[in-house]
Amino acid sequence: MDFGVISLAMKYISRQIESKLKQLIKSFPSIAVTGPRQSGKSTLLINILNDYNYITLDDPLKREQAISDPLFFIESAGEKAVIDEIQYAPQLLSYLKIKIDNSRAKKGLYVFTGSQQFNLIKNLGDTLAGRIGLLDLLPFSVGEKKISLQLKSPLDYFTHAALKGSYPELVLDKSIDIPAWYGAYIQTYLERDIRGIYNIGSLRDFQRFMHLLAGRCAQILNISDFAKDLGISVPTIKSWLSILEASRIIYLLPPYYNNLGKRIIKAPKLYFLDIGIVCYLTGIRDSQHLLQGPMSGALFENFCIQETIKLFFNNGLIPQLYYLRTGNNLEVDLLIEGPARTIFPIELKLSKTPDLRMGSNISRFKKLFSNLNIRQCFILSLTDKTIPLNSDITAVTFDDYITWFYNLFSS
Repeated sequence: MDFGVISLAMKYISRQIESKLKQLIKSFPSIAVTGPRQSGKSTLLINILNDYNYITLDDPLKREQAISDPLFFIESAGEKAVIDEIQYAPQLLSYLKIKIDNSRAKKGLYVFTGSQQFNLIKNLGDTLAGRIGLLDLLPFSVGEKKISLQLKSPLDYFTHAALKGSYPELVLDKSIDIPAWYGAYIQTYLERDIRGIYNIGSLRDFQRFMHLLAGRCAQILNISDFAKDLGISVPTIKSWLSILEASRIIYLLPPYYNNLGKRIIKAPKLYFLDIGIVCYLTGIRDSQHLLQGPMSGALFENFCIQETIKLFFNNGLIPQLYYLRTGNNLEVDLLIEGPARTIFPIELKLSKTPDLRMGSNISRFKKLFSNLNIRQCFILSLTDKTIPLNSDITAVTFDDYITWFYNLFSS
């Protein structure tokens, strides 16, 4: 399985992050675009920054040159360069800092990409603090796929993301064997990013850990259970979670417990940033199993969370997302914190016919925590029509939810 840059002969689908990228290029001397492998970072930059010199450090000759003679490498790159996979030559950064400082009035000199985000962000933050704008690119969002693929309904959005995936190569090349692609992707991730960078011990145990995580997506994280099931120490499980989180494979949704007292559950909930990986790891291959199987509700919840995170990242924002569960079983699936600490409660329901009963936890939440600045309340489901259920709660379509988000964070 070839994991190179997607051919430019294939149709390029515009990315929602483009406008933010262009804005940062005018504001900072350097920009870094990070994200998981194969999320489309290189293809984005080649298409959008076609006046830049593109250099990839995946090329062993370029990498050796960057390491052995960094000054010559930088001079050869020119003043407008995309340096792909910068983490392979971190010593370049100190020389690039000098170059940037000598040309501080110039913007958009260098654009870096990298997949191994934990090490990359640390090096960039240490060396280029105040000189770099940071963006995170995840696989295709619903908004990026729906027009090109003629996806017409929320049900289409969900089933396509689950069974076909959202990585650009899977979306653009319909001839790909999807399970084989995911198998190769995970193996490449394990061999190149995990074994090459982190001392994790057994790759086989780490892969078993990923399978267990997939089976428990959208659940409250219980680290002790994973340690017991795998026969591995709690500190090791914590380390592995950090690696998967930094690599943008998983997302840990924190609980909202600011000033709410000790009755709030304080462990995070676990989600994947691509439910195609979850379906691959759990053996879900068809729509009947997806929509009627025991994981259907959890997968839809994961889908809604992953798409909401993309909305934040594509706008250059840090996700302000939480969930709530109290000791007496009050749970709200998602809380979005907006400007001025406003709170927007959202219930995520795998249903085409949402009703007011599905919002009962939101109503309880508003009464119990009336001290919070709670605003619009939504039920996000498979409905094809946005319907106000009462004065407080609206059953919203996925498209209207996206529009609402952009209106909220662009005001």
